[in-house]
Amino acid sequence: MRVQLTERQAAAREEYESFTRQAVAPHADAWDRAERLPEEFLEEFAARGLLGAAVPAGYGGAELDPITFGLLNEELGRGCSSVRSLVTVHGMASYAVARWGGDRQREHWLPRFATGGAIGAFALTEPGAGSDVKALRTTARRTDDGFRLTGQKRWITFGQRADVYLLFARLDGREAAFLVPRDAPGLTVRPVTGMLGTKASMLAELSLVDCLVAPEALLGRPGFGLAAVAASALELGRYSVAWGCVGLAQACLDASLDHADRRETFGVRLRDHQLVQRMIADMATGTAAARLLCQQAGWLRQDRSTESLHATWLAKYHASRTAFRSASDAVQVHGAQGCGDGHPVQRYLRDAKVMEIIEGSTELQQTTIAESAYHSRTRTTPTERVTA
Repeated sequence: MRVQLTERQAAAREEYESFTRQAVAPHADAWDRAERLPEEFLEEFAARGLLGAAVPAGYGGAELDPITFGLLNEELGRGCSSVRSLVTVHGMASYAVARWGGDRQREHWLPRFATGGAIGAFALTEPGAGSDVKALRTTARRTDDGFRLTGQKRWITFGQRADVYLLFARLDGREAAFLVPRDAPGLTVRPVTGMLGTKASMLAELSLVDCLVAPEALLGRPGFGLAAVAASALELGRYSVAWGCVGLAQACLDASLDHADRRETFGVRLRDHQLVQRMIADMATGTAAARLLCQQAGWLRQDRSTESLHATWLAKYHASRTAFRSASDAVQVHGAQGCGDGHPVQRYLRDAKVMEIIEGSTELQQTTIAESAYHSRTRTTPTERVTA
């Protein structure tokens, strides 16, 4: 497996690390308490071209290769999971329009996505449809002037701030994807606050009552909504979250190393206690392994390999579990200090729990990965299994 970064990728990583260290990490706890990202930060973020990460170069975007896109998510995840969430959902909307949109849709939305002139959000989840996407209840019906949508969407990341929603509904009994502008008649956006983690990701609930959208709002064709548009966008989202979890785990390790080196108990530094060493060793090993799994998934995505789907599931599963275990141990290492309001490690713990739920819950991933393992086993003979 390739693990060496190119010069361009290494330079990009340094740039992302510097930006996160200076402009993101110092403000993350304040943003967490405010439950929002300030508009001036979003403007700076857009001015650096970071919102164009998944937008093709022909439309003014950065069109990052999979590894560089992953590095961006890792460094942002290291500083603030809410900022990384913006890259995730905006990237999902950008990717869907670039891959499935018509010429007019691409020409209208992609240049705006690239510059921050419009922020996109992914609106699939409903009160009764999360992992079970087949339980989708939002409906769309054709009218003389376009489509009328009725239903509810819940827990939509950056829904409070988004200018357009990649929204899924049933049209003529089949799943379909729509680009719903924020100002569409019949759409009401309500903030969702008080969430456990990624509190600055500005979640919202969308209520659609005969919401009118133009004919060109339909992305792709009916029947492609979940099988193609949502599936491919979610795959990018899962990949983004996996890398973000690597950054989150690394932040836990960094904080624990620093604290254990400075703190003394029973006359010795905390770092010299063997049980603390065990926690730090687990963090270091888990983070390194998660990073390698993400790199493998990235190279496979870059090679357009059919194995990239499974590799991304493995990466997200391991990275999210590693992030949560690392965050839990980081709080333990810090003791009461780590439980205090405003201390980064307690934010890491809350954010890490969210990572085990979004873009495929841990339990759903366990089922999928296990089924894949059984399927792979049936493709080998008993002799091959013994000698492999």
